[in-house]
Amino acid sequence: MGHPDYTINRCSTPWPRAIALVDMNAFFASIEQRDHAEWRGRPVAITNGLQGSCIITCSYEARSYGIKTGMRLKQARRLCPELIQCPAHPERYAATSTDIMTALQDITPDIEVFSVDEAFLDVTHCQRLLGTPPQIARLAKQKVFDASGVLCSVGISGDKTTAKFAAKLHKPNGLTVIPPWESAERLRDVAVTELCGIAEGIGHFLAVHGVHTCGDMKKLPISVLARRFGNPGRRIWYMCQGQDPAALQQEVAAPKSIGHGKVVPPDTRDIDVLLTYLMHMSEKVGMRLRRHHLQARTFAIGLRTAEGWAGRRLQCALPTNDGRQIMTLCRSVIDTVWQGQGIHQVQVTALDPVPSDRQLELFACLDSTPDEVNAVMDAVNQRYGELMLAPARLLNRSSMPNVIAPAWKPFGHRQTI
Repeated sequence: MGHPDYTINRCSTPWPRAIALVDMNAFFASIEQRDHAEWRGRPVAITNGLQGSCIITCSYEARSYGIKTGMRLKQARRLCPELIQCPAHPERYAATSTDIMTALQDITPDIEVFSVDEAFLDVTHCQRLLGTPPQIARLAKQKVFDASGVLCSVGISGDKTTAKFAAKLHKPNGLTVIPPWESAERLRDVAVTELCGIAEGIGHFLAVHGVHTCGDMKKLPISVLARRFGNPGRRIWYMCQGQDPAALQQEVAAPKSIGHGKVVPPDTRDIDVLLTYLMHMSEKVGMRLRRHHLQARTFAIGLRTAEGWAGRRLQCALPTNDGRQIMTLCRSVIDTVWQGQGIHQVQVTALDPVPSDRQLELFACLDSTPDEVNAVMDAVNQRYGELMLAPARLLNRSSMPNVIAPAWKPFGHRQTI
């Protein structure tokens, strides 16, 4: 694999800290091109199903026409009439990501999965075994390609923020090295909003205080940021000088909620359609609770109208992970909250998930039949595909594919599609 030019420090002395950011290039589109040889080198746009009108991501060939994420398909076709539309296959993308993250663990166990197509690696303690940081970065690129057949860009520096900034400098298939002793100088003329974690609101606050580039940050006392933003403000002050102190976040906190939502046809007023979508979400929440051996008692049922969200928080008599019981709450919301107005989206969320193996209620009268039925249904669906065995109403469920949750992780309860 060829790489563009990049800066390499030739000194063999180990870096005091070495962090790499591995960023898969146009990940979803690259997987589709990998699996469809006839699409390689051609403009490809990924949409949420064939009905999807908004581009999720696109190949670099499509980007050369000015096409970008979030653009309407109709506009993209005007820019590139030969654009290939491809419906998303999130299960395939998640499986490939899992293969990649597993392969990267051969380099170091110190990995933070930042998103489905990005991961931080702390390779500080690997240098005597695997070589210099640039050599380790090249090894990471090869590991990704061997595991998945797709290319990636890698940035490596002495902290997370500079490594992430470096990774985006040479795309696709790039490798950029910014030694920690050069970070402050390399960032000096970079706009602060170019750094991950400094959004428009914080950028405006900094601009008011005369900070537009990272080099300007030295003029601003750290106490100003600390008073306004607390510890995150202190981190921003160091980030802009190439000294981000943040460690990799490897611990995945237990879920505080588990929910699924879906966009319905615009301004839907058909109760049968709404009940079908709510049942779909109820079954998905129930399946996910069961997969992770969780139950919940309190559920939020939401209906998004043109004026905003309407809905209620309701409780079951006992904690549950049964989609039918959750659906009973959804019917209650339809009966008591919905006034016939147009609905644009539905949401079902378990608000208080707890382990399902907790001690039972003393006087609870339990029927094991739903658990037995769900166990059989889950076994069938795990083998043959999601909701292959499901309530009859779901034969009319939306054909729009699932999406990968922003907090997706390759293992555990965050492996959510």
